[in-house]
Order: sequence, then C-alpha cells, then structure tokens
Amino acid sequence: MVKLQTQQGLFTKLHTPRDAAVRTSFVISHKIARKNKAFSDGEFIKECLLDSVALICPEKKGAFDNVSLSRRTVTRRVEAIAGNLELQLKNRAADFDCFSLALDESCDVRDTAQLLIFLRGITADFQITEELAAMQSIKGTTTGKDLFTEENESEHGDISYHSNVRWLSLGKVLKSVWDLRDQIQNFCGKKGHDIPELSDEDWVADLGFAVDVTALMNELNVKLQCKGLFVHEMYSAVTAFMRKLQLLSSQVKDNILTHLPTLKEATRSADHLHKYSSNVDNAPSDVQMELIDLQSDLLLAEHFRSVSLLDFYSSLKEENFPHLRRHAQRILVLFGSTYVCEQTFSVMKFNKSKHRSSITDEHLSAVLRIATSDIQPDFNALVQAQNRLDYSH
Repeated sequence: MVKLQTQQGLFTKLHTPRDAAVRTSFVISHKIARKNKAFSDGEFIKECLLDSVALICPEKKGAFDNVSLSRRTVTRRVEAIAGNLELQLKNRAADFDCFSLALDESCDVRDTAQLLIFLRGITADFQITEELAAMQSIKGTTTGKDLFTEENESEHGDISYHSNVRWLSLGKVLKSVWDLRDQIQNFCGKKGHDIPELSDEDWVADLGFAVDVTALMNELNVKLQCKGLFVHEMYSAVTAFMRKLQLLSSQVKDNILTHLPTLKEATRSADHLHKYSSNVDNAPSDVQMELIDLQSDLLLAEHFRSVSLLDFYSSLKEENFPHLRRHAQRILVLFGSTYVCEQTFSVMKFNKSKHRSSITDEHLSAVLRIATSDIQPDFNALVQAQNRLDYSH
C-alpha cells in the first residue's frame, strides 16, 4: 500500500508541471480570442514569456518551454474552449423556466451573410443568462422582396432580410408587419400556412397597440442617444415618457386614441381596450388577487423602491405570488432590441477583416462565442480532456 501511494504521489508530481503548462496554454488562448487577437499572436506571446523568464527566473525556463502557443495549438484551444462554453450554456438552458431569442444578420468582409442568434433565459430563482446561442452562415440571399413583393406587388416594398441599412428598431419591424399584414396573410395562405392570429381582431388590436407604444419608445431611445446630452436632460426625457404612458392609460379608458393612431385603425371592442390601462380590474384574472395583495403590502412597496426590479420579483415568495412571478419572468426575459447582435457584428468585422479574411466560419463562431460570453471556461475539465486525448495517442 505504501509503495502504491508513493507511485501515485510520483505520478501526480510528474504531471502537475505538465498540467500547469497545458492550463496556461488554455488561459492564454482564451485571452487571445477574448481580446480579438490573431491566433498566430500566441507565438509572439511565447517568445515574450521566454525572454522575460530568462531575465527574471532563468531556472524556470524549462517550465515555460512546455507551454505550447503555436498557431495550430491556439486554434485547437479556442475550439475546445468554445465547445466547453456551449456545453455549459446547454446545461444552464435545461434549468430555464422561459427564454427568448434575438436574431439579426450582417455580411462579413467576404459578403457572406452571418446570422447571429442570442439566447436569454431565466430560472426559477430569477437568474438570467444571456449568451450567443449560435452563428449561422447563410449562403446566397433571401429577401422580403423575394417573398412578398413579387407575389403581391405591394406598395410598401420589402421586408429586407439582407440589407445595407439594417433596422435597429423593433418598432419599425412591427410597423412594417402591420402595414403588410394583409399581404403576409395572403402569401402564407397561398403556401398553405395560414396565420390565424391575423384574422383575430383582438390579436390585431394588440399588434396595433404594440406598434404605437414601441414607436414612442423609439422616440425616447433617439433622445437618450443624442450626443452631448446631460444627465438631467436624460432624466427629464424618461420622466416625460412615463407621464405620457400615464396619459395614454387614462385616455384609453375613455376610448380616446388620439395618440395611438395604429390602434385606432384596428377593429376593437371597448372591453378589449380596457386591457391597455393599468387598473387592477383590467389585469389578467389569474394575477388580480396577487396584485391587490402586492399593492396593499407597505413593506413590499418600500422594498420595491429600494432594489432593482429583478431583485424585487425574485424576492416575492412563490407560495404567495406564483402568477406574478411567472408574468415577471416572461417580461424580464424579453430582448428589447437586437442591440446585442449589433455589438457582436462589430466584433465579427474586427476579427474577419481584409487582413484576416481567411478565418473560417467555424473559427469565427468560436471567437465570437468566447469574446461575448460571461461564462467562465472550465479550465480543469479542458485540461483533463486534453490529457485524455494525449494519453490515447
């Protein structure tokens, strides 16, 4: 037994320096991808490491010699790290109560359309994960013009899928769907894929309301992005927006739709309009009792003013507010825009530029996953997997 323990200890000592070298290789490769550096930069970093250790602690030079940072090695490390992050995301997704997706596309330097898909999920304890789910290369072009205009000769033009000027605004997309709703219904009907919602007057009224409200939100967004804006001006804009919403809520109760022109176009009942106001009576029946309890609790009212909205809803007890919690989850998990995609396209174009145009779609996807991820790679698992691979050879 003593002999066996001695052998095990010797085995551990022999492999500890090797494991450290492999782990260092993974850590540096992760930073290379995270900082959008070329894979070949690993060789330059290795050279700097060796020159530094020769000056500072020459007796450790052997340990640094074993850190592999060749272009080929960095490429394999980046692939492995991206795979590890994807696996962790899949494991987290298994615990999501609900999720939403944000999608957008843009062309890289070689005019290949790249579709980005971001995922935002929320768990039962209100832990939110927002990560790049996938990057998909789209060969050829597919436009809204191909789908709608040629079939219907619509005066509204096309809903561009591949466009030089992408829509950053959800409101503009909704407005186009509203304007083309009849053409969309006719086209899908011809293809045997009816959309029953477009024949539902209440659903269409909800769409019209969404068009009007998101248009107001876009106006606020534009004001907040003005260059040179002071904090007090931003505060005034947000305060004014909140007062406008209160005005709209009170006007809707009296069937006054002056500031909701799209909703005004829709066929709607007076009873249906009440859902757009903020009275408890107009809330969904499954949350009405909980809303009354919530509004009557002074401690919760104080707590609401002192913490973030996410922390507030996560603090509500499941046994007392189950429906409110579910409703909050569905709202909090939504993407307000495709801005996260826009940011990542900037990273994509930096990595796949005219100077690095040969990077493959697979490696570009791996770099984008690493560069945008908030998940920490499991370096222990990566080192163990690499050791198993090396031993098998």
